[in-house]
This record gives sequence, structure tokens and C-alpha cells, in this order.
Amino acid sequence: MASIKVHGSPISTATSRVLACLYEKDLDYEFVLLDMKNNEHKKHPFLSINPFGQVPGFQDGDLTIFESRAITQYLATAYANKGTQLIPNDPKKAAIVSTWIEVEGHHYDPPGVALSFEHLVKPLFGLGETDPAAVAENEAKLGKVLDIYENQLSKNKFLAGDEFSLADLHHIPNISYLLATPSKKLFESRPRVNAWVTEILARPSWAKVTALRNQS
Repeated sequence: MASIKVHGSPISTATSRVLACLYEKDLDYEFVLLDMKNNEHKKHPFLSINPFGQVPGFQDGDLTIFESRAITQYLATAYANKGTQLIPNDPKKAAIVSTWIEVEGHHYDPPGVALSFEHLVKPLFGLGETDPAAVAENEAKLGKVLDIYENQLSKNKFLAGDEFSLADLHHIPNISYLLATPSKKLFESRPRVNAWVTEILARPSWAKVTALRNQS
């Protein structure tokens, strides 16, 4: 029995972020699927794992934590010698990775999630029609972020250097959804960003997450 348990749904970007990390680290885990349409994540016993009622929840032996980015950083450090090294041992290189992890969380994710909501979540859950004004506003915000990425990727193959890191991995779930929407133009119109997107979405770890999504 694996000591690691992940509670959530593979269609959740936050859950799939953790799953991709587990595959990169070649770690065995037990997946506990939650029925999010019936709000299982808003009820006990899951609330004892994450009192905010958001997926994923995570357990490793006697450790129980939540928040996907905290979970992936734990996995990258606690299992540093397993699988892909997602945070470098060198403190200066690690600081660069941490910087771009923060960029993803604070600058990329808000408009990226807003666009996913407008294009995908609203139609799927019957929450109303896509708001063109909201799409335009968030595409403008995301475009400014991706302009900075385009410049950064002129210096390195990946965001934090020439090696794939947690900073890149954190982007994959949202990007994979946005590529199925009209907002894909934001990535395709920037050559270096487009090449980076192609590279990170081709990771074997992501293929495994995609397979789980297709089964759910």
C-alpha cells in the first residue's frame, strides 16, 4: 500500500498538477476520487483534510497538507533523489525556480483560470454564456505575462533555466485546457512560448495525467 494518497479529481487543474509531479518523481500513490459534481469535496470526511473544501488533499504517512503548489514543492524536496529533479540543489538556481513558481501563481494563474472559467467551466456547468468582455480583459492580462515569458525563453529553454523544473510543470494543467479554446492564439502567436508549450505538454508524466482524465 502506497504511503502517499491524493484526494481529488483529475479534471481539476490543481489535482492534475500534483499528479504530474508524482509521475515526474516516479512515486507510487493511491488516488481517492472525489465526486465534485455532488460536492463531495465540501463535506466530511474530506473537510478534515482540507477545511477550505478545495481539491486536492494530500497525505504522506502522518503528513496531511493541501494547496497544490505546496504539495509539489514538498514532493520535489522530500523525494529529491527520485525521478526528475524539479528543484535544483544549488541554492541560487533553486531561488530562480522559486521566483518563476511565484510568477505562475501570482501573474499567470489568475487570468489563465479566468479564461478557463469563461470558455470551459461556464458551458460545462450551465453557469451562463461566455462573457466576451471578461475574455478580452483576461486575454490582455495574460498576453502581457506571455510577452515576459517570450523574452525569458529567449535566454533559456525553460522558464528557470535550461532544465525542466517545477516552475514549468505548474503551468501545464491550465495551458492544456486553454489550448482547446480560442485563447490558444495567445500561445501560438509567440514562437518561443509556443515551442515551450509544445515541449512541456509532451512530458510522459502529462500523458499519464491525460489518460486519467480520459477515464474519469
